[in-house]
Amino acid sequence: MSWQQIVCQTTSGLQDTIVDTMEAAGAVSITWQDTEDDPILEPKPGEMRLWDNLTITALYEETTDLAPLLLTLESHKAEWNIHALQHETVEDQPWERAWMDSFQPMCFGERLWIYPSWHEAPDDGTVKLLLDPGLAFGTGTHPTTALCLEWLDGEDLSGMDVLDYGCGSGILAIAALKLGANDAVATDIDPQALQATLDNAERNSINPSQLHTCYPEHLPSRTYDIVMANILAGPLVELSPVLLAALRPGGKLVLSGILATQAESIENAYKNALTDFAITQKDDWIRVAGTCR
Repeated sequence: MSWQQIVCQTTSGLQDTIVDTMEAAGAVSITWQDTEDDPILEPKPGEMRLWDNLTITALYEETTDLAPLLLTLESHKAEWNIHALQHETVEDQPWERAWMDSFQPMCFGERLWIYPSWHEAPDDGTVKLLLDPGLAFGTGTHPTTALCLEWLDGEDLSGMDVLDYGCGSGILAIAALKLGANDAVATDIDPQALQATLDNAERNSINPSQLHTCYPEHLPSRTYDIVMANILAGPLVELSPVLLAALRPGGKLVLSGILATQAESIENAYKNALTDFAITQKDDWIRVAGTCR
């Protein structure tokens, strides 16, 4: 079976009209993508931002008559700011299998691996996390998460107490526990993140007594050997008093989610409180690490 696919490029603010028109023509699926690979950083609370330039892709059954839709889109090109329009036929394929095949086991450092659930993990003495790729919380595919996982792999975490601030999927807290940490607190403002962390901890056979999840306002009044935060530069600067106060003397701080161009603001917020201050870059992103004075 084949499918018909219409792809058009437009600008933010006009997408709803185009999507409504595509849906009215019988689209079985519609997806939005960023045309220019431009990241959206630090939206305001409750804000739903889109990229400035969007690529909208609509999929239709092979027998659907798309001539009226194409005529409508062509006639409104200027009004709807459509600057590229393409109609093509795509062959059917096992879409789920194609998606799964694109995610393979990933290694971070020398001993830490992340395995999707559909891959059998070998019994080879390495440390393994079972975590399926997803869109919302982090699975190791993004450079910021990879930077943190590589740092964890290079540390002796035996007996350490860990705070994962902005835990998302819980990947960093769970990795720390798998690598020998004594206990971990994972905190996030999103209830779905806290639930994802608990689900992933159960999948990885983490002892429930070793992992505590909570909202930031309910953090235990204590300090930690390691404080990790993989969020964004703006919140990291605002949270610097909180994160530094959570560190024990001699404890280690690890920060990521920071573009290389934002390094100076992070240095200004943290460098004076840390020794061994180090910046590591991967693609356009950096990791900052240091030891509490």
